Amino acid sequence: MEKRLISSYDEINDTFVGKLDGEHGYCADYGISEGVYLGINNSNLPTSIFVPNASEVFNTSKETLESADVKININCNGGCLCFDMCIENSRICSIKCKNDFGIPKLECLMDSNI
Repeated sequence: MEKRLISSYDEINDTFVGKLDGEHGYCADYGISEGVYLGINNSNLPTSIFVPNASEVFNTSKETLESADVKININCNGGCLCFDMCIENSRICSIKCKNDFGIPKLECLMDSNI
């Protein structure tokens, strides 16, 4: 499934936030890696991402994080969650973790260019 991503980067607070267009709030917020938080809705589907200290967490420049060209790919086979984030077609983050969050099997592309 492909969904439109609305993202913003706050350079002063070095915080990256992204959410799916049309989603309002979240039911739970899970740390999927050091400094990367994934919000899910009441159906356990990913709806948002929150990253404080984003330039440090992603090891990239603040200028890169200001780009409007953001893609987040989330794949879950039920047991393992894979999260990849690209800015301007360059991968800045790749995370694999155990799915302790109840997220069902899914393939989801969150794209700011849809």
